Amino acid sequence: MVEESPGVSSGYTQPWFCPSRCKPHHRCRNHSRCRRTKNRAVSTFMRAIQYTCMLLSYLIEHKADKEKLVMKLKQLESSMSSGRKMFRLGNMVHALVAARRTTQLPDVVPRFCLTASNLTRALYFICDAVLWLKSVGLQPDVDKPKWRNWATKCYYFSLLMNLARDWYEISWRLEQAVQEKKTKRNSFWETHNQELNCEKCDDLHGFFLRLFQILKRHPPLLLDLVKNLCDLSGPLDALGIYKTNAGVIGFCGILSSLVGILTLASPHLKLQQ
Repeated sequence: MVEESPGVSSGYTQPWFCPSRCKPHHRCRNHSRCRRTKNRAVSTFMRAIQYTCMLLSYLIEHKADKEKLVMKLKQLESSMSSGRKMFRLGNMVHALVAARRTTQLPDVVPRFCLTASNLTRALYFICDAVLWLKSVGLQPDVDKPKWRNWATKCYYFSLLMNLARDWYEISWRLEQAVQEKKTKRNSFWETHNQELNCEKCDDLHGFFLRLFQILKRHPPLLLDLVKNLCDLSGPLDALGIYKTNAGVIGFCGILSSLVGILTLASPHLKLQQ
């Protein structure tokens, strides 16, 4: 029996590349979800290209004979960023629907963290849509720095809520592991293994050992944690909390996009909400 996270209801989800969910004439029962998944896949691929261009342009921008290539990479990066804005309205609706769904979770901590994350993510998409209206000239009076700062803060808070949820999942599983060890403490083999491998289970080394084992046993939790930590590099730099460079942001963006592509291709690797 598969162990479920607190407050999460499991369910089978077909992979995004399944033919039965890609075309209307296949009579897919969740065709709206199929279409949304394909939109997310396109947006994720565009995001990967955008951050790849950012990283490459950072790596070669100081080379004297690469000015034209750097310019082309930056133009492609800008095009990918503008193209992704086409999906913002759909993403905003999806975030609001997800927020409504997460309000029904039975566990209070995941319910609060995921609902707050989805709502602030929707606000981020609204701010980003306003910035897009400014960029195409439909709203020339928009204060671009102010709206960009609001968008970054909303995105930053959304990531913090996701990380809080990840830490709650990790803490819950750590507690479960400790309880399981207590129930087996009278076993000879368990005592023997503890003497050999975990003589100092209460120290920092033991904590990191248990953390490693838990993340190794639960790939969706590990991937979600990696993705959220990578996404955090952008807003930390933009808000001046931890200044870095385009190379680090580009690398983290590529890694985050690859995780997103992997979870789209294999839905069982996505942490359930």
